[in-house]
Amino acid sequence: MIRVNEIELEYGAGTTVADLARLHKPDADVFIVNGYPAEPETVLRDGDRCWLIRRGEIPDEDEVHRLLYARHTPGVHDRVKNARVGIMGLGGLGSMVAVALARVGVGHLVIADQDVVEPSNLNRQQYFVDQIGMAKAAATAANLARINPYLRVTSHEAVLGPDNIPDIFAGVDVLVECFDSAAAKAMALRVALSEMKETAFVCASGLAGFYDNNLIRTVMLRPGVYMVGDQEKGARPGDGLMAPRVGIAAHHQANQVLRILVGADPGREG
Repeated sequence: MIRVNEIELEYGAGTTVADLARLHKPDADVFIVNGYPAEPETVLRDGDRCWLIRRGEIPDEDEVHRLLYARHTPGVHDRVKNARVGIMGLGGLGSMVAVALARVGVGHLVIADQDVVEPSNLNRQQYFVDQIGMAKAAATAANLARINPYLRVTSHEAVLGPDNIPDIFAGVDVLVECFDSAAAKAMALRVALSEMKETAFVCASGLAGFYDNNLIRTVMLRPGVYMVGDQEKGARPGDGLMAPRVGIAAHHQANQVLRILVGADPGREG
């Protein structure tokens, strides 16, 4: 047996990649066997994993899911594809957390930010020069659609506060705080603890500068509530927010979301 675009198929002795393409995807012009580019005359062997690709073609939704099933640890994709995650703030943290969760296959992201993309954002945020002036919520949704067109994204251009956070993010499995200001971070934690008692919460504090990578850590404040960062190095003159350290923290946050979704760490008890 061999696998073609993650579907298991029988094959005959001496079958080449070209034979496979003629049978299953005649318009294919890129051939991958066991992770490496292959020539059409390559003879296939039992257990080979093959991809037949037409340049520029977008895989259909079933094919994308098969790929994610194949790449993930067993059991992960079944959990994440049905998950709903909220992201508050789409700056250096939030825009990167959104990308990581889209790539890992989370099925539905609810994103919100009030700002537009500015030139100064490009030193650490997941935007492009031609998106300057766009609302961050719209720009993030557009970027996520390029990564996975089948991802469901609900975006809000809104100032977030105690009056609307519970409604905008109602029903999410995990809520991720990605604000810049200390006041907004404290507000979000208060809302999560008081108004969203069944929703897991991942926040961040202390990301500035280019200090030791390993000072960024994830701590559980209580079951289902986690804080990422060094809890000390806030942005200030001489200690700016830069892509490498912000990126480390963002991926801590995204990985913590994943751990909650797959049951490796506890969620909220309500």
